Amino acid sequence: MAAPKRGRNASAQSKPGRSLALILIAIVALTGGMFASGHTTPRLGIDLAGGTSITLRAVPEDGNEAAINKTNMDTAVSIMERRVNGLGVSEAEVQTQGDRNIIVNIPKGTNSKQARDQVGTTAKLYFRPVLATEPTGAAATPSPSGSPSASPSASGKATDKASPSASASAGATTPSASATTQGRAVTDALKADPTPSGSASGSPSASGSPSASPSPSASGADGDAQAAYAALDCSKESARNKAGDGSKPEDTTVGCGEIQGVWYKYLLGPAAVDGTEVKKAQAVYDTQSGAGWKVQMDFTGEGDKKFADITGKLAQNPSPQNQFGIVLDGQVVSSPFVSQAITGGNAEISGSFTQQEAQGLANMLSYGALPLTFKEDSVTTVTAALGGEQLEAGLIAGAIGLALVVLYLVIYYRGLSLVAIASLLISAALTYVIMSLLGPAIGFALNLPAVCGAIVAIGITADSFIVYFERVRDEIREGRTLRPAVERAWPRARRTILVSDFVSFLAAAVLFIVTVGKVQGFAFTLGLTTVLDVVVVFFFTKPLLTLLARRKFFADGHPWSGLDPKRLGARPPLRRTRRPAAGPVETKEA
Repeated sequence: MAAPKRGRNASAQSKPGRSLALILIAIVALTGGMFASGHTTPRLGIDLAGGTSITLRAVPEDGNEAAINKTNMDTAVSIMERRVNGLGVSEAEVQTQGDRNIIVNIPKGTNSKQARDQVGTTAKLYFRPVLATEPTGAAATPSPSGSPSASPSASGKATDKASPSASASAGATTPSASATTQGRAVTDALKADPTPSGSASGSPSASGSPSASPSPSASGADGDAQAAYAALDCSKESARNKAGDGSKPEDTTVGCGEIQGVWYKYLLGPAAVDGTEVKKAQAVYDTQSGAGWKVQMDFTGEGDKKFADITGKLAQNPSPQNQFGIVLDGQVVSSPFVSQAITGGNAEISGSFTQQEAQGLANMLSYGALPLTFKEDSVTTVTAALGGEQLEAGLIAGAIGLALVVLYLVIYYRGLSLVAIASLLISAALTYVIMSLLGPAIGFALNLPAVCGAIVAIGITADSFIVYFERVRDEIREGRTLRPAVERAWPRARRTILVSDFVSFLAAAVLFIVTVGKVQGFAFTLGLTTVLDVVVVFFFTKPLLTLLARRKFFADGHPWSGLDPKRLGARPPLRRTRRPAAGPVETKEA
């Protein structure tokens, strides 16, 4: 019988306790991290925890039905997914239904209200110059400048503090002489900013940037905007919902915005920069200057030119005409003011932002421009009752399947089944702890298909044990004792296990990439448990069997060990024989 190879492999074989200690330390560390994070259970998806389901319907703009096509719908789905994920909502499903509907499922227990507000806000994003603004409603008290108090500022450097004028006006409560801009009538404010040469009534100028303000000869559209501004009461929700309806990028329009609980109405010039020209926006906390939360923006090359042009023109105007409104769906989500032209392709908006406000604004700037307009058809609350029943049924089915697997292992492998059962428990513990940690880490949420993937993994894991056990039994049938049989069987079983798990992992990866929605939960869980199967077999099952092979109960082939040579039909033990000595053979004659 060939002895096992010596060297590093033999050294590792003789110290299986190291591998067992390593995997046990890993389990303890992961479990400690789970309890330290406070997330001791996996996060549940909408089909298990309940949540909100929103149905959005694409509507044609100006009767352009051709715009509602697969490309634009897929783009809208991608943007909505990034919007919701940008808010930290886990397992939000965004998928098309039919030719013009999009279904958004937001799980319960997350920031679903804010996600619903941003997903339902589907109009395009524009940067518009502010021509006039004032508070509305009975509780509104305009500031002396006529601009919103504590309005944020915009600058070209990430380290700049908010403009002094913002903080100076934050506490101002003295009413102005009239509801006008800088003491002038709205019509005067419209005429105060002449259209640059080469631009006609807000159309793009020779440089390619849209005009920042309407022409002196107010057109009929300007007259309509003046009348709409005078009549607008943003303290009423019905008025806010209709503000700016039907306006085009090149039109002068009106909008509403809320600052510190007070609603302001805005008269806004033609769009100067489109939301699609914002390449990236992020909320950051300024710890150096103490300015608090602010939003940093990066523009595309064309957006940089347009933004530098509009900020250069606005910086020359008195307040509030040195402000630009960030307008989304007719609502002014922010109206920072500028004191100089901002160049370099990046800018920041600073002010009295909370973390949620800064992150919400950055999210809108990053993902605000959709290729289509959507209307909210329905909003329904999904209860977890049905999902809970299905989960209970699935867990019962999984428990029955696991019990049958264990029963088979006990009957067929007897004492050897202890190794398989212990390995299954280790694999289950690792799976549970890692799923619990992945919830807060990457937003993983357990749904019904993911539970199915975990149940399927039981068979994959048990299959690995069976492959190894049968290889060991084959070696015993060849006449070898248990200790060398365990070591000789491992290289062959290892190759088979790796190939089998690789195929399973490859199938899971392909399924995860090419599918959407809940099916990805099944693929992710299947891939995760397949990787854990390799870890458990290499660092627990093999070392444990090596240790048990040194015990008399297993080494002597006890009938209940599952390794009884007689039951396995083993050949007589293999023995080494000496070769005859070289030389002539002597014979004796009778």
